[in-house]
Amino acid sequence: MIRNVIFDWSGTLVDDLPAVWEASNHVFRQAGIPPLSLDQFRSEFQLPYHGFYERYMPQVPMPQLELWFRTRFAECQDSIVPLPHAREMLEFCRVQGLRLFILTAVHPKAFAVQAETIGFAPFFERIYSGVVDKRTRILELLDENGLDRDATIFIGDMQHDIETAKEGGIHSVGVLTGYNSLEYLRQAAPDLIVEHLGELRQILQRQGLRLHPPAEPGQKRHPIPTVGGLVFNDAGKMLLVRTNKWSNLWGIPGGKIDWGESSEDALRRELLEETGLNVADVRFVVVQDTIHPPEFYRDAHFLLLNYICRAPGHQEVRLNAEAQEFRWVDTSEAWLLPLNTPTRVLLEAVKPRPEGTPS
Repeated sequence: MIRNVIFDWSGTLVDDLPAVWEASNHVFRQAGIPPLSLDQFRSEFQLPYHGFYERYMPQVPMPQLELWFRTRFAECQDSIVPLPHAREMLEFCRVQGLRLFILTAVHPKAFAVQAETIGFAPFFERIYSGVVDKRTRILELLDENGLDRDATIFIGDMQHDIETAKEGGIHSVGVLTGYNSLEYLRQAAPDLIVEHLGELRQILQRQGLRLHPPAEPGQKRHPIPTVGGLVFNDAGKMLLVRTNKWSNLWGIPGGKIDWGESSEDALRRELLEETGLNVADVRFVVVQDTIHPPEFYRDAHFLLLNYICRAPGHQEVRLNAEAQEFRWVDTSEAWLLPLNTPTRVLLEAVKPRPEGTPS
C-alpha cells in the first residue's frame, strides 16, 4: 500500500515546457546555435541537463549557460500553470494522509516563485529543489525522512525520474504530460505509465492505494467497447487530433461507452467533451478489433466502433486534456500526417489513399 509520494515538478505537476523551451533556445541563440523546434527539444532534452548542453555547446562554460538560462527563464516563467488534475491529485493524497515530497531540478529561487504563485507549496512535507542529478539524492531523501521503500512511489515525466526511482528501490510512475514521449518512458520501464495524474488518482482510489490490483484466481479480462468519430466540417475537411496516449500520433476523438448508453449517444457525448463540437448526420462505418496496440500507452483490447459525422455551422473546437493539438485537414493532408493505426484503417474505409501519398 502506498503511503509516501515523491513528485517531480516540471511536466508532472506544472506545465513549464513552453518557458523551459524558450529559455533553452535563448541559450542556443546566445551561443550562436540555431534554436530547436518544440518536437526537437522534447526528443533531445535530458536530465541531468549538463549532458544536454555539453552535447551542443561543449565550448561554453556551464556557469555561463546557467546564467543565460535563468535570466531568460525568470522573464517567461509567468506562463507556467498547473497541469490538469494536479491539484485534485494533491488534495486526494492529503485526504488519504499520504506524506508528500518534491524532488526537482528546478532552481530553488525559481521553484519558490512558482510554488507560491500556483499555491502547491503547503501540500508538501519537504522540498528538494535544485537537484541536478536526482539519482544522487534519492537515497538521502528516503533515509532522512524514514520512508518505507515498499510504500513509496516517485512520479515523474522523464526517463531520469524512473531511473531515480530504481536507484532508490522504490515504485515508479511515468506520466505523459511532460517532456518525454511514451517511447522514451517505455524504455525506462516504470512500474506504471498513466496518461495524467487524474488517471493515477482513480487507480489508487479504486485499488486501495495500490498500483496494481491484487490477483484474483480465474479472473477474466474483456475487450473494452469504444466509439470514435471522423468529424467533417461544412468545408469538407476532417478533424484530427494528436494525443500523448497514442504515442503523439494523429487520430480521431472518441472514448468508452458508458453502461446503459447507446454507442451513438456515447459518440456524441465524447465528441462534445473532447472537442466541444455538436455533431449531426452520424453514420456507422466499421468496427475494429484492436488487440495489444503497441502505439497505445498501456496494454489494451478495444472494440472500436467507428463513425463519420458532421459538425455543422461555425463551431469552435475546444480541446479538453485528452488531446494536445487539432487540425482540420483534407484527405491528402491527412495521409501526410503520422497517423495511429486504427485511424489509418478508418481513413482507408472512408476515403482511399490518394495516389502518390507515402505509405
